[in-house]
Amino acid sequence: MGEAREIREKRFKELRDAPKSPIHSSQPKIQKVPFMLRDHKNFEKYYVPRAVAIGPFHHDNPRCKLAQKYKLMLTSKFAQFVGQTDEDLYKKIEEKIKELRECYVKEEIEDIDDDTLAWMLFLDGCSTLQFIYSLMHEHEEFEKLFEIKRDQVAFAQQDLFLLENQIPYQVLELLMSSSNRREDLKRAIENFVQMHIIVPTEKQSKGQEQKHQPGITENREQKQEPDTTASMEQKVDITENTETKQQPGETTDVNQKQQPSVTIPMEKEPIHLLDLLRKRILGSPKEDVPKKGVGEFSKQTFRNVQELSAAGIHFQPSKSNFLGDISFKSHCFAGFLSLPPISVDDSTGPKFMNLIAYEMCPDFQNDYGVTSYIGFLDALIDHADDVKKLRSASVLFNFLGSDKEVAQLFNEIGTDLVPNTAIYLSVKAELEKHYKTKWKTWMSQFCHDHFSSPWTILAFLGVLSALGLSGIQTWYTVHP
Repeated sequence: MGEAREIREKRFKELRDAPKSPIHSSQPKIQKVPFMLRDHKNFEKYYVPRAVAIGPFHHDNPRCKLAQKYKLMLTSKFAQFVGQTDEDLYKKIEEKIKELRECYVKEEIEDIDDDTLAWMLFLDGCSTLQFIYSLMHEHEEFEKLFEIKRDQVAFAQQDLFLLENQIPYQVLELLMSSSNRREDLKRAIENFVQMHIIVPTEKQSKGQEQKHQPGITENREQKQEPDTTASMEQKVDITENTETKQQPGETTDVNQKQQPSVTIPMEKEPIHLLDLLRKRILGSPKEDVPKKGVGEFSKQTFRNVQELSAAGIHFQPSKSNFLGDISFKSHCFAGFLSLPPISVDDSTGPKFMNLIAYEMCPDFQNDYGVTSYIGFLDALIDHADDVKKLRSASVLFNFLGSDKEVAQLFNEIGTDLVPNTAIYLSVKAELEKHYKTKWKTWMSQFCHDHFSSPWTILAFLGVLSALGLSGIQTWYTVHP
């Protein structure tokens, strides 16, 4: 009886203490993929590292064992690069280990003692910083210098953006602090993230059908106009900057002497690299206020790009290029939907899936910006013909394979999402309003049927000319 009473009292204590224990912390903890996604059929493909384990969750993954050797080499190189001893660098992590432990969900690392965790974060932090810096500045000798194969370099880049493969950004800050190379390292991080976001001009002007491998870096130091990470002129991409078909890790020398100028904006420190990627992709949040009179069109009935196109809606790249920069304008019987350019390759799926998983973490208060974007894109893409239309409009650049594969990818990523309905609310309402305006649809269909080629236009002008000449001739016959 005494034991039963004790259990009951414990249960009631938990019940009474529940309101005092907020579910959400000041910032999200580093954690594993939410349970709602753990039964995904391609879980390992999207969420498990293939080359390098960063942090405690996959530390014992056998296929990442080789990376441990490279971590030691990179860490040794990093200590030399910043001009500090390895012991001094380790002490920076060791002194803050209690604080750094709080960055993780407690239950996930409670079996790891402080010394083990400190050493893990020390190695992972130093090697990550040196990997990124060397990749951005010493890429000509990078593979030879560290004897790292190209495919390992390629997959390691992709692994750095997995939710379960993160270390606190604070670790990187601690290791960069008190070093005269701090600004160089921070700029390298920004450029590395930018490299996985920007759609370069070269990619838009050249062919779109080449398939390439994930994580391939090409335009590390590409020639480009000065850019800022907060600029509204950056091109949106969840892929690597690759133009042509390459082997994994293949690099191309494009103005390698000049590092792109990236201004590091003043903002709240990111939680980890995946969080930094999300910030750069979304840009500054903007309020989407529906226009007056569009409330009745809040229910979406259009299905995809093909249906919108049949209703006279054209697609074009947005002027600014964050994921949230989607807009619609209706002119006469034609409409124009502006979408941020996006490249699609083998790494697109893992990056989007991990960004979505991050937004779904129970302690992360956010606007579901990436989730909402994927939900919107999934509503537009059902079939290969939808992808083809977006390609023709220079909105989507296909480096994955066939258009059917791209459609299947977005249909898979867009399954079971719960987007923020407030995002794109006015855009959807305006689209629906245009779509339901029958005379605009009829006029668009008439123009499509009768003026879809130069020959039909010329024939129409010929008929008009003939009728005009016939009318003039008749007039002169009646009035000689």
